[in-house]
Amino acid sequence: MKNSAMVMQIQDPASQRLTWYKPPLTVLVIKKKDSQVLLPFVQLVEWLVQEKHMVVWVESAVLEDKLLRDDVKLENESAKFRQVHGDYCGVRERFLALREKLVTFKDGRDDLTDRIDFIVCLGGDGTLLYASQLFQQSVPPVMAFYLGSLGFLTPFQCDNFQEQVTNVLEGHAALTLRSRLRCSIHRKGERRKESLQPAGSSLLKPSHHRYLNYIELNNGASSGANNNYCNPHMSSNNSILVLNEVVINRGPSPYLSNIDIFLDGKYITSVQGDGLIVSTPTGSTAYAAAAGASMIHPSVPAILVTPICPHSLSFRPIVVPAGVELRISISPDSRNTSRVSFDGRNDQELNHGDSLRVTTSIYPVPSICSQDQISDWFDSLAEGLHWNVRKRQKCLDELSDLTASGSEDTLDEFDNLKIYDASGSSLDT
Repeated sequence: MKNSAMVMQIQDPASQRLTWYKPPLTVLVIKKKDSQVLLPFVQLVEWLVQEKHMVVWVESAVLEDKLLRDDVKLENESAKFRQVHGDYCGVRERFLALREKLVTFKDGRDDLTDRIDFIVCLGGDGTLLYASQLFQQSVPPVMAFYLGSLGFLTPFQCDNFQEQVTNVLEGHAALTLRSRLRCSIHRKGERRKESLQPAGSSLLKPSHHRYLNYIELNNGASSGANNNYCNPHMSSNNSILVLNEVVINRGPSPYLSNIDIFLDGKYITSVQGDGLIVSTPTGSTAYAAAAGASMIHPSVPAILVTPICPHSLSFRPIVVPAGVELRISISPDSRNTSRVSFDGRNDQELNHGDSLRVTTSIYPVPSICSQDQISDWFDSLAEGLHWNVRKRQKCLDELSDLTASGSEDTLDEFDNLKIYDASGSSLDT
């Protein structure tokens, strides 16, 4: 470059601001499954529909919530449920008045790409992870309210949600672009396509098997009876995007995992232990932190590689640049296969000859800040982990510490100090 100084110019994360090219019209509201969230959920939806005149999308399972339905046969329910059902009578009436105005979708069936302008999450960090899973390409801006148990990713409080949401809709907000990992599994013998199919369907979780049972295991091609089926949790190249981490572990096997790691095609090292965590900076405060890794601000472009209980005292977590591609495979002489999961979901087996490829996705999650990027992150560390909290060390008493005084007179007196022996005669010092 003509100006070599331009090479080292780094964008200030604080310059990332939310800008609407056109006013948002559709909003997706995601809530966690908890009765305590029902009241703020109904209040928010009611306000968005009546005051902001927005089209509100909710998961179809919300309409099946027994606490929000008036056709539940209470005689078949427990006494505790009947009591709770009665307590939410007013909330239920308000929701039923809005029910016909809501648009619903079903996880695993409907594709939300290009249909949503704005996302609001009510709950804990899991709601934001769920929102990330729903959008395997571009993600709308996400505003997360803290109604859960941890709150690393949920900086907003519900006390004055009207003012806060209005500020966001008017474009007065900072953004944190949380990078995601693009993961794909290459099965042994595959040559033409990347895939995320199960090696054994009986080992899959039910939620994953729900939409993978239509996929033929041969080269990722769809079966004849389901050629039009599309898995909305996979991108067009049969990869999956994760916000926190992808985990490779030994599963139920009693043997150590033997995992080879390649960086841009070059062999780096082998993991002998319980497994390996490959995480984003956002995921550095999750499983990786529990395994001894450093915590990285989400604006740092990096991939964190953390061993799980390595059988080596010198194997420390490492941070690699965001643009590289990691290839992870089972060592040929490994005694057992491994398990792999993506943000705690889609658990499946990684066999000998298979490889997992991980790199940074071009589709981050734009997370809206309550204050700014720095304040939100350090507040979450202080509140969530009690980071650097300890009893304060007391200051020293100046009278008991002569070196703490800057008085020349005191130092002169110290130099002229005389020591008396037992007989009373003095000894010059």
